[in-house]
Amino acid sequence: MKIIWTKHAEERQREWQIKLGITREEIEDALSKPAQIVPGDLGAWVAQCKRGDGLLRVPFVQIQDGCKILTVYWTSKVDKYWREE
Repeated sequence: MKIIWTKHAEERQREWQIKLGITREEIEDALSKPAQIVPGDLGAWVAQCKRGDGLLRVPFVQIQDGCKILTVYWTSKVDKYWREE
């Protein structure tokens, strides 16, 4: 799967790497092997994985041959975003 990073997503990844050690590889793994994919805003999807006591969330859109990462963030609001099956 081809993964395209927006400039915004790259900037956010660098910020989260400083704050919590979230690497580019970890984000790409979350996108390629997510624990969940939930609907996002404006037709986007959000791949998410539990990380520590929170969630790593990766909003993306599908493109012809892969995915484009829109942004990246970690949140402690697990109950707000996690969908129990």
